[in-house]
Amino acid sequence: MMLGSALSNQVGAATGSLAFPALGPAGVVAVRQWVAAVLLVGITRPRFRAFTRREWLPALALAAVYAVMNLTLYTAIDRIGLGLAVTLEFLGPLAVALTASRRKVDLGCALIAGVAVAVLMRPQPTTDYLGIACGLVAAACWAAYILLNRTLGTRLPSAQGAAAASTVSALVYLPIGVWIFLHHQPSLRYVAYAVAAGVLSSAVPFLVDLLALRRIPTAFYGLFMSTNPLLAVLVGWIVLHQTLGLVEWLAVAAIITANAVAISAQGGDKGGVREILDARNRRDRVESEE
Repeated sequence: MMLGSALSNQVGAATGSLAFPALGPAGVVAVRQWVAAVLLVGITRPRFRAFTRREWLPALALAAVYAVMNLTLYTAIDRIGLGLAVTLEFLGPLAVALTASRRKVDLGCALIAGVAVAVLMRPQPTTDYLGIACGLVAAACWAAYILLNRTLGTRLPSAQGAAAASTVSALVYLPIGVWIFLHHQPSLRYVAYAVAAGVLSSAVPFLVDLLALRRIPTAFYGLFMSTNPLLAVLVGWIVLHQTLGLVEWLAVAAIITANAVAISAQGGDKGGVREILDARNRRDRVESEE
């Protein structure tokens, strides 16, 4: 189940990138946000009118994070490829895991990740600095997403905060998506790619992870998350025919290793692990149901 969820997420991102020629990253993100909003609202049935100002503020902040995170991630995928984009985005949860730590092993993980990023950004004719910058912005957004999700989990039951944020983000992208559809008039094939990205990257992982987290320890799931950059590289190679050089492979491996070691070292710190999982699985929803 965990492998299927991770693969679905990466295949969804790869499928969405197939619609870039007709919709561009912004158009694909718009469709994905619409799909995610419909899914979350349908599952959680939030009572928006009952939300207080204290509950709406972090929800609106999370909506802004959603909008920027997905747009910068898909822009990075378009410019530097799926594998490197997802690898850079993964620096977000890694940073959250390491920020409050003072252990030598975690400082070592931060150093390894920093060196890996420096390697990926080294000057060469094919270096796409804008794509790398978008990947790093997506990472910062994911870190903010984790912290905001924790706040929403204490103020709203289940995943209603995420549903509210998805709905606001979908509304923000509504005029953007409509403009793109009217001016580009994409064929049904490209629209289907974008819808498939929303289903595979939002619906399937959300539902499958809910089931998986009831059967396995959270620490193990956090460790398994470290395989996502590797899966992204493999899916990018198989589906999109994107290849990496040896140096890029080593940088990706270094970031994966740093994340895995950081999560493993926090095996006794359930709070830290849950903060990371909240960004990927809406762990607060599972805990409230239990």
